[in-house]
Amino acid sequence: MRILIVDDEPAMHESYRQVFGGRSGGNASALNAMAAELFGDDDGAPEPANDAIDFQCAHFNQGLDAVEAIKDSLETGQRFSVAFIDVRMPPGIDGKETARRIRALDPDINLVIVTGYSDFSPLDISRAAGPADKIFYIAKPFQAEEVIQTATALAHRWEADAKLRNAIALLEEQKLELAANESRAVHMANHDSLTDAPNRLAFLHMLGKAVKGEQCFAMAMMDLDRFKIVNDTLGHLAGDELIRMVCEILRQQVPDQGFVARLGGDEFAMLYPVTGEDEATMIAERMLKAVSISFKVFGHSVQGGASVGLMVVQPRTIHDPIDVMRRADLALNEAKHNGRGIVRLFDEVMDESIRFRRQIEGGLSEAIAKGELKLVFQPIVGRDELEITGFEALIRWCSPEYGMVSPGMFIPIAEESNLIHELGDWVIDQAVETLKTWPGQYVSVNFSPRQFRRHNFVGHVMERVANAGVEPGRFQIEITETAIFDDVERAAETLFKLRQMGFRIALDDFGTGYSSLYNIRRFALDCLKIDRSFVDGMGRERESAAIVHSIIHLGRALGMEVVAEGVETETQLQALRLAGCSHLQGYYLARPMDAEDALALARRGYIGDAEPAEVELGNGTHG
Repeated sequence: MRILIVDDEPAMHESYRQVFGGRSGGNASALNAMAAELFGDDDGAPEPANDAIDFQCAHFNQGLDAVEAIKDSLETGQRFSVAFIDVRMPPGIDGKETARRIRALDPDINLVIVTGYSDFSPLDISRAAGPADKIFYIAKPFQAEEVIQTATALAHRWEADAKLRNAIALLEEQKLELAANESRAVHMANHDSLTDAPNRLAFLHMLGKAVKGEQCFAMAMMDLDRFKIVNDTLGHLAGDELIRMVCEILRQQVPDQGFVARLGGDEFAMLYPVTGEDEATMIAERMLKAVSISFKVFGHSVQGGASVGLMVVQPRTIHDPIDVMRRADLALNEAKHNGRGIVRLFDEVMDESIRFRRQIEGGLSEAIAKGELKLVFQPIVGRDELEITGFEALIRWCSPEYGMVSPGMFIPIAEESNLIHELGDWVIDQAVETLKTWPGQYVSVNFSPRQFRRHNFVGHVMERVANAGVEPGRFQIEITETAIFDDVERAAETLFKLRQMGFRIALDDFGTGYSSLYNIRRFALDCLKIDRSFVDGMGRERESAAIVHSIIHLGRALGMEVVAEGVETETQLQALRLAGCSHLQGYYLARPMDAEDALALARRGYIGDAEPAEVELGNGTHG
């Protein structure tokens, strides 16, 4: 262990040599007591691995020489653990300045100020060469045992600090490596591996932002003409090269602030701001012309060509990005059916379903008053004993005119209008009235992104639940990643308020959006719900199984419940149990049921021997 000694008196150096060179084994108990005092308590004091430390002393008469020695030690890695410094050292710099410069170079060294008389108070020296817990004092004349005890204790402390610094440095390296891996994973998840262009997931994310914006924009969907012939005659490598070349041209041709993505196969999608349909069509035709050229692919001449479907969206007219993409796709189909090599702008006559959607919207506005809506309840059960901990409330609409209308049809329609708020209030009221009959389970209610962004959402939900006389802890609010990640700051504040009031919070369809570990930790969540698509794919795809296991481990690490949705087989049930999933939901355990059957099951308290249930048709995306 290296010791630095700075004193202008030769006699003092000789004393130090006798202290460190002529000692025997030493007094272990005295050293331990000294170390305990320095570290603050007995438990914190390190046990010396060997009482007789081999001290290597470096002696200097002047402070400047000592400062140079510190510089050399840092360069060579042979650092000093302790420095004994005399305060009064004329000529040259004094002990206070020496200590200040040494501390500036090496923040980890322990300084021992040795003096019989000083022009400086301990506070002066601490301010110059702090922190105070790394500065110690010995008065002249000193006792040999006092110097030995101080040097031994501080050497052990320096060694312990060094180990801690190394551990922290290792953790920082691991943190940086994890961040880099996460960045690579996010990039891979959102980019096409062939062209490195954004993929379908990234495009939907950008399209979602565009429909919420205040600017008119166009979405163009392009499909290459006769691409299959290239693959069949020249091979898939040639086809891949053509895809890359077309993608690069589109990137060059798209206007500023535009966005190009490869959706898959030979299909591309573009977003770009426009002033209206004329400008949108002109830009789309320019891009179409740019790719309708003769390409040289691996020495072969390939005539390019494409068809384009175009959808122009004015601000606040369409709220669903999927609907924008669907309309652009309809226009693309129209272009391909009308000779290819052309641009077709979407027209509502292309889509009979639009008229049907408007009819549905009109019928939905009267459905509540006419008693056409009802709630059904699907149990959420614990992993071990299959005990029933709660029920998810699912809405159903049986229309005399249209029959059973899927929630996947009427919920997006309600979301595009103010009907979603009226519909949501009805669901809350019905759910809490049913909940009051259960012996202790909670009810879980889905809230759409537009509901979640409602002004005074927290107060509105609290008022309706409180008026029903229901404890907030028995009411779980289910929201999707889309709802909270549109405005992370507002979402975090809203969820925090809801948790303060006692509500349970579940993140639905987890794994399908843009969650990061950092954001998940920020949000006040009780539960993560694994999307049914991953559960369904567990037995066929390693990726799905890996995602399920990762979500379960993440939930357990953060102290959250993890509910696996869509459990439909005994194999899935057992696999999820073995993986440690805390709760389960799906047709294998129980179908969505009427309030009366839910009450009977709630009173029973558990699911018996599970028998596969017949899959209910037309039940939408939940359950």
